[in-house]
Amino acid sequence: MKDFFKHFKGDAFGGITAGIVALPLALAFGVSSGLGPSAGLYGAIFIAFFAALFGGTNTQISGPTAPMTAVSMVIIAGIIAANDGNVDKALPAILTVFLLAGLMQIGLGVLGIGKYIKYIPYPVVSGFMTAIGVMILITQILPALGYYPNEDKEYTSQFIPQAEEVLLDKILKDEAGEGLLVLENYQETIKRGSEVTKKEIQMEAVTLAKANASGVVGTFKVIGRALSNINWIELLLALATILIIYGFKRITTAVPSTLVALLVVSGIAYFAPFEYRAIQEIPSGLPLPKLEIITEFKFSLISPYILTALSLSFLGAIDSLLTSVVADNMTKTKHKPNKELVGQGIGNSIAAIFGGIPGAGATIRTVVNINSGGKTRLSGMIAGVLLLFILLALGPIASQIPAAVLAGILITVGIGVMDYKGLKAIPSLPKDIDLKAFKLSSEVLIMLVVLVLSVVWDLVAAVGIGLVLSCLVFMKKMGDFTARQSKVLDLKSTEKNELLWGDETTFPENLKEEIFIKHLSGPLFFGYTSEFQQMTQQIPETASHVILRMDKVPYIDQSGVYAIEDTVLSLEQNDIHVHIVGAQKQPLYMMERIDIIPDLIPKSEVFENFDACIKHLKTFVKDEY
Repeated sequence: MKDFFKHFKGDAFGGITAGIVALPLALAFGVSSGLGPSAGLYGAIFIAFFAALFGGTNTQISGPTAPMTAVSMVIIAGIIAANDGNVDKALPAILTVFLLAGLMQIGLGVLGIGKYIKYIPYPVVSGFMTAIGVMILITQILPALGYYPNEDKEYTSQFIPQAEEVLLDKILKDEAGEGLLVLENYQETIKRGSEVTKKEIQMEAVTLAKANASGVVGTFKVIGRALSNINWIELLLALATILIIYGFKRITTAVPSTLVALLVVSGIAYFAPFEYRAIQEIPSGLPLPKLEIITEFKFSLISPYILTALSLSFLGAIDSLLTSVVADNMTKTKHKPNKELVGQGIGNSIAAIFGGIPGAGATIRTVVNINSGGKTRLSGMIAGVLLLFILLALGPIASQIPAAVLAGILITVGIGVMDYKGLKAIPSLPKDIDLKAFKLSSEVLIMLVVLVLSVVWDLVAAVGIGLVLSCLVFMKKMGDFTARQSKVLDLKSTEKNELLWGDETTFPENLKEEIFIKHLSGPLFFGYTSEFQQMTQQIPETASHVILRMDKVPYIDQSGVYAIEDTVLSLEQNDIHVHIVGAQKQPLYMMERIDIIPDLIPKSEVFENFDACIKHLKTFVKDEY
């Protein structure tokens, strides 16, 4: 706290500028999430303030981001669908999931997970970020065209038979729960069914239509109807927004082009003599805590989303820490990753309690803050306070912003968030997978798998599959590398100094057929065990002793230890004795714990260096060939 006011002028200007940049994005992300602009604004206020106050990156500006909003959108849509399309009914469960994600983020920081986030493979991150961009871009096509499927009567009427089926199914389930459902007496079912009104059927049909047209796949289902029912005013507003965002940057970057587009296009729409669709009304006054999270809490409502909440917390961690690295590079400082996760978790938890959507460290807003003079955590707190002031003073005015303007803003966000660096590198990445008919790059394959699965299926599952594929590819590469580096040395046929390690050049000539050397280089883990076990097939009948050179083996896992055990047993059955040279601390410890030493290999046959081993072998190995 002592440094908070040391750079007050720079922090104030940086925080105000970052807050102004954050305003249109917060509103747009709130609308995109499905909870409305106020949810985006509340998230921006509380996350910016508390993540800055408790976080570990001095210049970080936090708030709703594209990746966090994309995942939140899926969660929100799923819970709303499970609650008959009623947002108010679904809200407690939605906010509880967001609160749980924030608490999990705090847990990640407390457990010290922050330092491990950097190990997530780049192809997974690249595929995910590009998928986020594609999803935002495609899902904003309908609002940019001014088409809303749930308001298309001809389209929603197609779902009336399905709506009737859904309502009847609810009646049957209710009766089963009440013990009234009896096959011999279905008069109660008929009675309740007759009480269902046309309005209820129509509302259910609207809910089903909206769910069917949601997401990327849903957008493609109705794109034909959207193009046949374009609202040209909405489309012109969206296009004008996009043109100003890209065009104004060519004039100056001193003023955020997104804010200019928001003010100019919204102003024209407000004073022009035509009708347009405004965003949802932003409530005036201070945000109030949503006590329904506690009073209406039911574990059964959120239990299906626990893993999703964990994924959301990890995503927020990755998003924030990547931005922290950018901030470090710009300010020549060093952030505290675990403290940053705690701060982000606190911010997300408080935002959820007040009805805000989750967020993370935002790269663009952080860069703007630094370039505008922000130096300490005070800048992020000022950004949050500014957004609160805007909410209190300008909430009714902001409610008049056209929905098409926010759609245009989000389209530019979708285009900007894609990982063009990774996409441009695709042709130049090494093609390390040979499928006979053609070759391809494993990293490109992983990126495309994550990208496609994220867009058409499930974001969380796509990342999980990408991580598994990355681990498998890495293990395969490490196994191949270790196999290439590890060799069985036939000293009799080896030319002088070829493949020999430095201390092996004086090996006695008369024992080169009786003693074989196995060079091990690199970790001995489950990705290499099969190649290691094939060693027994490479040793000729003349051999009576094998030296395992483990000088360059830094690590052995459990699979590697058992592979050594199986190999030693196989060699001993053929009357070939094994001697170990240069085992490092961890491999030696593992072999002693599994009792390879001394049960299979006596301690007297374990040597610190090659010379000691050869000196020992000379005392009893005879020249027989």
